[in-house]
Amino acid sequence: MSDDASAIAENRRRYEELKRAGQGHAPRALPGPSPRGGVPLDAAAILHRETIPGGWYWTTALKAGEALRLSLDHGPSSVALVAWSAADPSERLNYADTVKVQWTAALRKGRVLFSDMGRVMFSLIEDSCGSHDALVGGSNAASNAARYAGGPHRNTRDNLVLAALKTGLDRRDIPACISFFAPVVVGPEGRLGWNASGRALGDFVDLRAEMDLIVALSNCPHPLDPTPDYAPNPVAVTRFRAPAPAADDLCRTATIEAVRGFENNAAAGF
Repeated sequence: MSDDASAIAENRRRYEELKRAGQGHAPRALPGPSPRGGVPLDAAAILHRETIPGGWYWTTALKAGEALRLSLDHGPSSVALVAWSAADPSERLNYADTVKVQWTAALRKGRVLFSDMGRVMFSLIEDSCGSHDALVGGSNAASNAARYAGGPHRNTRDNLVLAALKTGLDRRDIPACISFFAPVVVGPEGRLGWNASGRALGDFVDLRAEMDLIVALSNCPHPLDPTPDYAPNPVAVTRFRAPAPAADDLCRTATIEAVRGFENNAAAGF
């Protein structure tokens, strides 16, 4: 065996060893999906409702303990999300760490989203579909021009630049996004594909903030969405006070890495 092959084999062995150790602290199975159409919200807990038109973006501040419900009340769409710590916007969402730390790119109820400082920004407390993309990222002017006729059309990258400027940040402050309701699948040979049946009218996700945040959302078609026409549907957003997490809250206890992330939050006063 060549030196390169030996190094690859040793790295693979070590990766599998660490993965087994991490998954040994996780529940054998996360809960099933939340019921499509939504878990009812207490009217007294609702702070704001917004509808993001197809192709547009929205920004909001979010306090720790508040949550965002993203819901497909008008038909399929994909929603790209980036976030920054309100206390120090140099701390931002990191989807690579979110995937690596939890040993999976499958985001669903019970998972968390990490910052680049090893702290937890969001917990996924409800989720009806589990079809979210933490691998590809959002659209840009070039990907839209290659897919759609009659442009130019609004795209995720430009929307996030505008969102960043609106919040006093710059394009260099924009992290890679996570796309909700983007049913990207990975084939047996590693090729990325699209499972259109992975999302439907009434799908929703609830994201509980675990620190004070600045959040930007963009409602543009995902770059892998094969739909030939540029026609994203509006997306409903509800900001609400989330129920206080229980001591055995799954998002806080599912993995030893999540436990450590919340310990990092506590050490920073979040």
